[in-house]
Amino acid sequence: MATDNIAPILAPEGWELLNSLGPYSEVESLRLSEQLRKTGHSPDVVSAALTQSRLRAKARAKFGPFAERMLFTTAGLEQATRMSVAARHAQRFVEASLVRVADLGCGLGADSMALATLDREVTAVELDETTAAAATMNLLPWANAKVVNADAESIDASAYDGVWLDPARRSTSSSGTTRIFDPEAFSPPLSFVEKLADGGTPVGVKMGPGIPHEAVPSGCEAQWVSVDGDVTEVSLWFNALRRTGIRRAALVISVHGAAELTSAAEFGEGPDAPLGPVEGYLYEPDGAVIRAGLVADVALQLRGHLLDPRIAYVCAPTLVGTPFARAYRILEVRPYNIRSLKAWVRTEGIGVLDIKKRGTAVTPEEVRRQLLAGSGKGKKKATLVLTRIGEDRVAIVVEPVLP
Repeated sequence: MATDNIAPILAPEGWELLNSLGPYSEVESLRLSEQLRKTGHSPDVVSAALTQSRLRAKARAKFGPFAERMLFTTAGLEQATRMSVAARHAQRFVEASLVRVADLGCGLGADSMALATLDREVTAVELDETTAAAATMNLLPWANAKVVNADAESIDASAYDGVWLDPARRSTSSSGTTRIFDPEAFSPPLSFVEKLADGGTPVGVKMGPGIPHEAVPSGCEAQWVSVDGDVTEVSLWFNALRRTGIRRAALVISVHGAAELTSAAEFGEGPDAPLGPVEGYLYEPDGAVIRAGLVADVALQLRGHLLDPRIAYVCAPTLVGTPFARAYRILEVRPYNIRSLKAWVRTEGIGVLDIKKRGTAVTPEEVRRQLLAGSGKGKKKATLVLTRIGEDRVAIVVEPVLP
């Protein structure tokens, strides 16, 4: 892909030009491109430099200030681990006293950077030549890290104390990238990870958070991670990297800090939460909690109950602070009926409507359009939660409780 042409940047002219550019501006990019060409820079160098400048700006959300001196590929940035999360991966290897670490499928090198920062001796392995070149540049500040352009499955894992893997989960073509969902279609596949673990190698692997529970290998710890409400991954930890007595966990990271909920129970097992009515406060569990199957655990912590055994909404009579769920004060419960809800919107003068849903096939955007159509220019804001309790569909009117 043209956006992945980093060769001009690897030459001194391209590298100097890239690092001389100011903050990226999409509005100014065309004018700047023409200006740089007029000053004598070749079109290829200008195009590559501006592309990297744009990717650096986008990468700040994941890499912070590190992004200012890094190189990126489009697909590599999409899959790259946030540095805040990579640091937690690396800490596992420190706590397990694993010094020589192979980062197989290192991508742009985020996890290798974190490992090297914590004084691990890192061999970063990447099959794609362009991505490996970018990783080489990104790891230049660390003498204890090196990049190898090779197939991850060709590496002798026995030469290392531990292994970290971030398998490629996207296919790339001229039209962009496409997400792959089958763990055996990853590169390397999940079966390769299991083979390493079966041989006793301490292994950690980053997977997509949507992996079914039945696909999670036995004998590992599965830790789902969310950052600012976005579920980013599930990491599977084997052997010395697995924590004692933990089978599944939800790590919730936000501006308020990090909190973790853990369970020793197998998937599908664990405590049962009681069922009860819509009352008091409605809690929407964090996505990592839901993915880890820990909704009932949160309900019990809140001294609350589920509305329906198959739906991840919790109610409790009192407000209890928790990092694992967002709280809403319940104002009223209405039947889910478009005509009556539309009349309610008009009567209440609602002009801004936030709709959440779970356990029902409706599309929030379409319901919002239907309810606001012809309602005039109301000034009030409201939040509706559309869900199902048994066979009944309901609309719960709530207001968010600030954290």
